[in-house]
Amino acid sequence: MTPELKGVDGRVERGNRTRRLVLRHTVDIASVEGLEALSVGRIATELGLSKSGVFALFGSKEELQLATIRAAGRIYSDEVLAPVAELPAGVGKVARLCEEWLRYSQGRVFPGGCFFYAVMAEFDARQGPVHDAVVESLTVWMAYVEERVAEARAAGELTADTDPAQLAFELVALLEAANAHSLLTGHALPYERARAGVAARLRAAATDAGLVPQLA
Repeated sequence: MTPELKGVDGRVERGNRTRRLVLRHTVDIASVEGLEALSVGRIATELGLSKSGVFALFGSKEELQLATIRAAGRIYSDEVLAPVAELPAGVGKVARLCEEWLRYSQGRVFPGGCFFYAVMAEFDARQGPVHDAVVESLTVWMAYVEERVAEARAAGELTADTDPAQLAFELVALLEAANAHSLLTGHALPYERARAGVAARLRAAATDAGLVPQLA
């Protein structure tokens, strides 16, 4: 490799490292204070970076917000979706998915609990690219849960009259309520109530209640 190419590669790697550093910081801020709390100047100051350097990576506040949503999505996927990806279809997989979400929220992977719950509340009545990115994230997540429920029904582990969209909505509502109540009160009890609610709802819909595992 020529010295010129080595120099280019070095700058690219430094830029990638800086980008990762910035986005790890912004997802944490946004989960507590919201996406509107992000600015190029603030991030540069707090991380000891040049404002021009951060601006060169993102170009605008809106792009910084969008990049933050994408970064949060990658973390969310690693924490919630990846652990269940190889599990066989069925009610046990649905239950495990709910448990991974509760663990992710209760463990404060993001200091403000679920990143997406926080930014949904911030952008639910707004319009524009950031709102649309938040909506897309919610849509993908709800569709994922609904698909896992539909697979469990197809496997014969949920009753034939189970409505996957309705059951997915109810399960996610329990998860989000636990997240919100725990953040507000500082207590862990909402997570236990959500676990009990998820298990009860799945047992009611299961062809065999014994298929529903105990949520930890």
